[in-house]
Amino acid sequence: MEDELKPRFIESLQRNNDQIREDRARTIGEDSELIYRRKVEDIELKIKRLEREQEGLIDISPLDRNSLTFADFNTEDFVQKDIELSLTIRNLNIQLEVSEKRFEYLFGKTF
Repeated sequence: MEDELKPRFIESLQRNNDQIREDRARTIGEDSELIYRRKVEDIELKIKRLEREQEGLIDISPLDRNSLTFADFNTEDFVQKDIELSLTIRNLNIQLEVSEKRFEYLFGKTF
């Protein structure tokens, strides 16, 4: 029965350079792919949140059902914030497109 047991430590020491290199490459590749995927997903999430925020800017509902008075609305603040959000969303969409293409190139998988 002792002959059947293979000590992992000894096996690890006996691996050749190609095996060691392959194991390291696989580990680095898996970690990189996972982190890259998370970064791309983070960009997607930021875009969705900013789009929701931008849509929320145009919600100028009355104070209550029976009121014809709208909540305090500052036109200049609205325009400034909307432009800022539009530019940020545009930049994030560019980052997303570039990141997805790069992910596909680096890892040979579609995102």
